[in-house]
Amino acid sequence: MKKFSELGLDNRIVELLNRNGFIEPTEVQEKAVPIALEGKDLIVRSKTGTGKTYAFMLPILDRAKRGEHVGALVLAPTRELALQIAAMTRKVDANGKGVTVVYGGASINVQIQELRRKPTIVIGTPGRVLDLIERGALDISRIQFMVLDEADMMLDMGFIDDIERILALTPAQKQTMVLSATIPDAIVSIARRHMRDPVKIVVGKEEELVVNTITHFYSIADYRGKFATLLAYIKKYNPSKAIVFARTKHMADILYDFMKSKGFDVILMHGGLTQAKREHSLGEFRRGARFMIATNVAARGLDISGISDIINFDVPDDPNLYVHRSGRSARMNADGRSFTIINESQRDLITQIKNLANIRIERLDLDTREFEGAMPRMQMRHEHGEGRYGRGRSGGYGRSGHGRDRRRIYKNDFSYSHR
Repeated sequence: MKKFSELGLDNRIVELLNRNGFIEPTEVQEKAVPIALEGKDLIVRSKTGTGKTYAFMLPILDRAKRGEHVGALVLAPTRELALQIAAMTRKVDANGKGVTVVYGGASINVQIQELRRKPTIVIGTPGRVLDLIERGALDISRIQFMVLDEADMMLDMGFIDDIERILALTPAQKQTMVLSATIPDAIVSIARRHMRDPVKIVVGKEEELVVNTITHFYSIADYRGKFATLLAYIKKYNPSKAIVFARTKHMADILYDFMKSKGFDVILMHGGLTQAKREHSLGEFRRGARFMIATNVAARGLDISGISDIINFDVPDDPNLYVHRSGRSARMNADGRSFTIINESQRDLITQIKNLANIRIERLDLDTREFEGAMPRMQMRHEHGEGRYGRGRSGGYGRSGHGRDRRRIYKNDFSYSHR
C-alpha cells in the first residue's frame, strides 16, 4: 500500500492529511488520484464507504486555481452529503482555496453572500445550484473541474434534467469526474455527451455492490411482532451504534417514541424536521448517541464512522435502497451487520436484494418471548381512531387527528394489506 506522499500531491496537502490521521490512501484513492492529477476525465465505480470523496477532492485542491471565478463545482444528491464533503475538504485545504456549500432548505440570500466571497470550490445539490445559476449568483462558465458524486443516487432522485442543464452551462475544456456505487445506463449516456475519453476505474468486483465485511440477516414477523423482533435483535447483538430505517416519516416518529420509552439513547432524522434540527441530530449521533431512527434521507451519502449495525425495520421496496442503507455501516473496511425485518409476503424482496447485490442473507430466528406484547402505546389509540398528534409537538412534525382515519394511516406505514 502506498502512502499519500507517493501519489504526487502537494506536500502541504499531504501534511494536513497526515495530521488528520490519513496516512495511507484507500484503494480507490490510490487508483484515482494519480490519474486525476494528470487532468483526465474519470468514471469511478466504487462501493459506498470506500473513500471516494478524497479520490476526487484531493486532485482538485492540488490543481484548482484560485481567482475571480469558481474553479470547481461538485454536485451531491443531498444537503447532508454536500455538507460532509465540504467538512472533509476544509480539513485539507492547505492553500486556502475556499469552499461554499449551497442547498435547498437554507437561506438562498445567505448563500448568495457567500458566493460573493469568490470561493474556488462550490459544493451543492442540483436544484439549488441551478436556482443560483438562474439568478445570476453562480457562474460556472469557467470552471476547471466538474464532479458528480454519488451519481446513481442523483439519478434515482430525479435530478437527471437538472444535471443535464447544469452540464450544458459548463465549458467544454474542463475535467469531469463521475463517482458512483453503480454505473447505470444513464451515467454512461452522460459520459458520452459530456466527457472526453474518460478513464474508468472499478474498485472491487463488478458484481459487488456492498462491501464484503457486512454480514446480512433477516427475520420474519407480522406487524405485531416487528417491535419485539427489533428489541430481540438489539439484545442479542448489542449494537454499539446503529441506524434504524423506517419507510415513512410517520413510522420514524413512532419508532423514535417507542425506543425513547424503552430508555435507548436515540435521535430522529427525517425530511419533516427543519434543517437546523437535522444538523443537530447528526451532531448528536456523531457525538455518541447510540441509535438513529431515520427515513431514506439518511441512507444517501452520510459518512458517519463507527456504525456497527443497519436495521431495516421496514424493508425497502427498491433493492438499490438496501445497498445504500447497508453501506452506512462497515465504513473503510470495518465490520458491520445489516438486519431486515420482513413479513411473509415480502420474501421476494429478499431474493431481489440477494440477486442485485450478489450477497448472502441468512435468516435469523430470534427469541422474542421476553418482548411479546411490546408495542407502542400509541398504536392502540390509533386502532381506536384517536389522533396521537392532535395536541401538536415541538420539532416541526406535529399532526392533527381530526378528519383522518388514523387506523388506516398506521396500517399503511407498515405496508400490510391484511386486517
